Amino acid sequence: MERMPYQPSLDVVRSVGTATTTLDVPVATDWRRVLPTLGSAQVVLRELRASDAASLHTLLTAAEVSRFISPPPTTVEGFERFIAWTLRQREIGAYVCYAVTLRGFDTAIGIFQIRQLDGAFAIAEWGFALGSDFWGTGVFQEGAELVLAFAFDVLGVHRLEARAAVLNGRGNGALVKIGAVREALLRGSLPLNGEFLDQYLYAIVRSDRQSLAPAALAAKPERIVH
Repeated sequence: MERMPYQPSLDVVRSVGTATTTLDVPVATDWRRVLPTLGSAQVVLRELRASDAASLHTLLTAAEVSRFISPPPTTVEGFERFIAWTLRQREIGAYVCYAVTLRGFDTAIGIFQIRQLDGAFAIAEWGFALGSDFWGTGVFQEGAELVLAFAFDVLGVHRLEARAAVLNGRGNGALVKIGAVREALLRGSLPLNGEFLDQYLYAIVRSDRQSLAPAALAAKPERIVH
């Protein structure tokens, strides 16, 4: 999800009473009301808070992080508006955004996003951004496994897509590492800084998750805390 779904110019409050999305599988929590906290050995994913705006602004606007994603908000206030938007989108059942934190250290160091593509969350797209100080530490791997488990087991996703710029070697490598299958080249699909970059389309389908070798699920979530 290198092209972010949030657009400040289109940020309009929507009534939660208009939601019609339903899931075909039972869920362990009413995630539309509040996201469950997900935990692994070193990572805790939780609902975003307005107080996360400052750390996210510092970490996600760094050049090495924002190089291959749509420009993030440029101010702390912009991130506050983004966080408020994520909560409204979650309430209507269209989108989920988790703050990435370390166990015992509650500061947000990145985000994972999932948005529905078909109106029922059977087909969805996900994306992530993580402060560069935490690259190569295992935080992405553990966080990704938590998000995948949530997407397939709680949201009821059947197919989860992701896009990565061809030039984004780290992003492509991360997706392959967690079992995503590269399916297509999307030519000129990412408008960024006056250019149109090529992207690869990746996907994970439910049968992929079911057929993964145990070693590939080494970072399987320890628990979901409601």
